[in-house]
Amino acid sequence: MTDNSLLKLKVIELCSFAAGPYCARLLADFGAEVIKIEQPGSGDEARRRGPFLHDDPDPETSGLYLYLNSGKLGITLDIHTADGQAIFKRLVADADVLIEDRPPDEMKKCGLDYPSLKAINPSLIMTSISPFGQDGPYSDFKSYHLNLYHSSGAGYMLPMNSTNFDREPVRGPGFAGEYDGGMSAAVATMSALFWLRRGGTGQHIDVSKQQSMMHLERSQLRRFIDTGKSPNRTGMGRLLESLVQCKDGNYVILILSSEKQWQGLFQAMGSPEWGTQKPFNTQAGRSAHYGELRERLCEWASQYTAQEVFEKVQYYKSACAPAYTAEQFFDSPQIAARKYLVEIDHPVAGNLKYPGLPYRFSDMPQQPRRPAPLLGQHNQEVFCSRLEYSKESLVKLKQAGVI
Repeated sequence: MTDNSLLKLKVIELCSFAAGPYCARLLADFGAEVIKIEQPGSGDEARRRGPFLHDDPDPETSGLYLYLNSGKLGITLDIHTADGQAIFKRLVADADVLIEDRPPDEMKKCGLDYPSLKAINPSLIMTSISPFGQDGPYSDFKSYHLNLYHSSGAGYMLPMNSTNFDREPVRGPGFAGEYDGGMSAAVATMSALFWLRRGGTGQHIDVSKQQSMMHLERSQLRRFIDTGKSPNRTGMGRLLESLVQCKDGNYVILILSSEKQWQGLFQAMGSPEWGTQKPFNTQAGRSAHYGELRERLCEWASQYTAQEVFEKVQYYKSACAPAYTAEQFFDSPQIAARKYLVEIDHPVAGNLKYPGLPYRFSDMPQQPRRPAPLLGQHNQEVFCSRLEYSKESLVKLKQAGVI
């Protein structure tokens, strides 16, 4: 792949909500041209999800939609119509990648499944994202983030290190499972592109959100494979971390998973005598008496602000992290120093700050970001300038509900 090959990459996105749009946004971050297709009238489901600017439920000012779709061109197209299917095929014929998240049988019913599109564009990489994959007994099941998250097994582990063995599982944070699926899809798509541009073939990528979440889980769920016993949300007797409240009311997370981490924390606390005595002088003892240990940690932390605890523990090379609120993250000097938040001017939402890229390239400057498209904003540019439809044809397509 040449250095600027991604800048020439043409991606068609037929996705809604989070996983698929996030996958396409990651490719747009690398410079790919992404044309996002939305259903005429209703648009992307994310447009109806908050938070909304000024709490006004305007589909053009959904924070979720604005974040996930910056950097893209936007058109409307109904692929369930004959004209829509014909237009879609013309778009795909000139594309490198198609990302779609429709139910497994929907594309086939529309005549837009991978075998049909491959006949038009043999080098096409088609990435299909679904809750449970394209086959198997659950492939046709519908899913929301709540049941998807728990179907992966990750939800069973929450809340981690609960002191109550009977505590029921809790809801997973935000839309973590959706983002896991989108990230897996982006990595797989990039891999397929490298394979293609080194003499390989186009291919169909089948992404399961359920399996993506399981794949990104740490060691906890592997314990059943290793020991034959299901882990529980008490941590199976292993010290992992402890959330403690500080003098200013904010929280920090103290890591206790190894002797090395403990030694740094112990020194940060001033090497208290109780830490040199049983049961706290061994990892096994601290684990067996976690409740009492936690009380002592909370008592120590209550003397300092969260920032002070963070700096003390980090000074002794032990892991510790403040539990930032959104406001604290926004005001963090580390975030400001790395210029992570970027401003994007949107025609309706106005000039807002967005999360930028979590990485930097030494020899490739960050490009200005295109704002998320209005519904159908680039219909004329794509259909007339690129596909050579006349403006009169565009009017007729709109009247017929195709665009």
